[in-house]
Amino acid sequence: QVQLAESGGGLVQAGDSLRLTCGASGNTFSDYVVGWFRQAPGKEREFVAASTRTNHKYYADSVKGRFTISRGNDKNTVWLQMDTLKPEDTASYYCAVGRMVLSSIRDPNMYYYFGQGTQVTVSS
Repeated sequence: QVQLAESGGGLVQAGDSLRLTCGASGNTFSDYVVGWFRQAPGKEREFVAASTRTNHKYYADSVKGRFTISRGNDKNTVWLQMDTLKPEDTASYYCAVGRMVLSSIRDPNMYYYFGQGTQVTVSS
C-alpha cells in the first residue's frame, strides 16, 4: 500500500507559477505510474499529467507546454511544476499511483491510490 501526500498549493495570480509536491510513504514510486489529476467544484476529476516507470511523460492538452511532471531521485517524490497559471487551472490537485496500459493512463479509475489533494486558486 502507498500513502500519498500533496503540498504546495495556494492562491496566486494569473501568470504566476507553483510547484506541487507529492510524497510517498509505505512504498516508493519506482513500481508505479504516477499521475496528477484535478477537480474543480461541480466538475469531474480530470487528468493533468503522468509519468511512467520509465519516465515517459504525458500531459493534458490544456496544460501542455505550461506544466511539467518530474520524479525525484529519492523515488519518493514527484513534482508538478505549473507555469503561466490561468484562472481555469483553479482546482484541487491530486496525485495518484497505479499500473495500467498506456492507453488508460488518463483514466482516474485505473489508479489505485490518491492523496488528499491540495488547493490551487488562480485569480485573474
